[in-house]
Amino acid sequence: MKDISIYSNSKLPRQLPSFSLLGPKASDEAGTKSRSEPALRNALLFTSMFEEIIIYDEMTKQLKHVSIAVIKELILCLKWRKIDWRKLFLAGAVMSIAGIVLPTVLLAYRPNIRFDRSHINKLSYQWLNGSIQHVPSAPFDSLSSSIKAKESPAVLHRRPRRRQNTDMLKVVPPPPRKPVSARLQRYLRSLSPHEALVYAKREVEHAPLVDNNGSYLYAPVFRNVSVFQRSYELMEMILKVYNYRDGKKPIFHQPHLNGIYASEGWFMRFMESNREFVTKDPEKAHLFYLPYSSRQLELALYKKNSHNLRPLVIFLRDYVSMLASKYPFWNRTRGSDHFLVACHDWGPFATTGHVELRDNTIKALCNADLNENFVVGRDVSLPETTIRTVRKPLRYIGGGIRVSQRPILAFFAGKMHGRVRPRLLKYWRNKDEDMKIYGSLPGRIARNMSYIRHMKSSKYCICPMGYEVNSPRIVEAIYYECVPVIIADNFVLPLSEVLEWSAFSVTVAEADIPKLKEILLAIPLKRYLKMLMNAKMVQRHFLWNPSPMRYDMFHMILHSIWYSRLNQIQIPQS
Repeated sequence: MKDISIYSNSKLPRQLPSFSLLGPKASDEAGTKSRSEPALRNALLFTSMFEEIIIYDEMTKQLKHVSIAVIKELILCLKWRKIDWRKLFLAGAVMSIAGIVLPTVLLAYRPNIRFDRSHINKLSYQWLNGSIQHVPSAPFDSLSSSIKAKESPAVLHRRPRRRQNTDMLKVVPPPPRKPVSARLQRYLRSLSPHEALVYAKREVEHAPLVDNNGSYLYAPVFRNVSVFQRSYELMEMILKVYNYRDGKKPIFHQPHLNGIYASEGWFMRFMESNREFVTKDPEKAHLFYLPYSSRQLELALYKKNSHNLRPLVIFLRDYVSMLASKYPFWNRTRGSDHFLVACHDWGPFATTGHVELRDNTIKALCNADLNENFVVGRDVSLPETTIRTVRKPLRYIGGGIRVSQRPILAFFAGKMHGRVRPRLLKYWRNKDEDMKIYGSLPGRIARNMSYIRHMKSSKYCICPMGYEVNSPRIVEAIYYECVPVIIADNFVLPLSEVLEWSAFSVTVAEADIPKLKEILLAIPLKRYLKMLMNAKMVQRHFLWNPSPMRYDMFHMILHSIWYSRLNQIQIPQS
């Protein structure tokens, strides 16, 4: 057998005598022979371990070949026969479990040893007085053995580090819900839905002042943080929503999750999968959800370039009429406790075919235009958000650079929609170095600095209306930590029943576009820094988290709908 020399990382002489697995020479002294026995045992242990690994690899290859052969035979046998998928699935599960369990039972070392080249350094030997002495440096780690040891720093250092995902926002988790006393829970359960709403409205009107120091809710971005917090807590304690199951896909129950109309899709997705607020008993419901998608309605019924929206209006009218005739819930309140969520520009117009749907129902709309039957206090302005990657909705959010390093005063790039954008380009396109105002972002510029990077490098992001008053750039500016400048007359800002938009945005009248730079430069630096800080703090309330969190976008929209329902409740004088 060849000589095997195992060295440690410690300092050793350059020339060391070889060590044979057969033991020391016959001429060595008996004491030297006894000292080499531990090293001999450990060497034999490594030899046994290598043999186990070879056997395991051979068994793995054989199992693989057998599995492939069995699958081929199954395909040939079942090719012209009716397949019992349950039995086939059961057989596959049994084979998978056998492939995992058999090697674990038959082999002792492989399941519990993480073997790599670093195990060569697990034993160290030093030559002392002409003999070999065993010095343990870092025994191998086996969960089944009695030897417990930590890996050496060298092994830990050589491990490949996980690639950190720097383009994903780190979301600060909200605090948990406050516990509710058993007595209050019993009292709330004893109330009818209408009585519970009356109780909630009284509580909100007499909301106690809260100490906002260190709170998750940042008071400067709210109109009244005490009222909002009390209303939100009552929503968590009381609110139950009934989702209608009627309606066929794709218009109903099939959310559209990407693009500029993603808000309605993400809300539908979370509302229909929710267990906290959803009830299966409509008699216990405080609100009723109409789970339709205005984007899917357009894709399914609108004929391109026809300019005929009548089929959309008729379809939604017939759907509501069907619900009113099939169930008693609509007729009890004439639809005032029903709500829908629509982000398409045609959302308001699609409701005009049914009088009660148009005048009574709570509508959460991106197109929150006062000139298109949007009623403040009843309807909700829905934030329009652009989701580029469904699997990573928080990608690229955050990361705005320092104010002192932002070279751009104001930035806009987009298509020429509506009446405001052409006017904006007329006055500011290529007119001022500090004002980067474009149509579609030119390719030569986008290659050097992307659209998102432009927003992160600008002090202000211009958010003019398009065909309608809403714009996804408002929420994009908040995402990319840029103060939004909103140019849209008659636009009700998103979630404005609770948020104080003047704390983190600038509103400019359409008539003041020629004075845009003058207006922005007139804002003191101290106020701008406060607005920028507030924009960063309000960002958490506009996030579509992969799983909903308290106070995020899903819960903020639901709260605004709940708050709107409370506004409709009349408190008896007694």
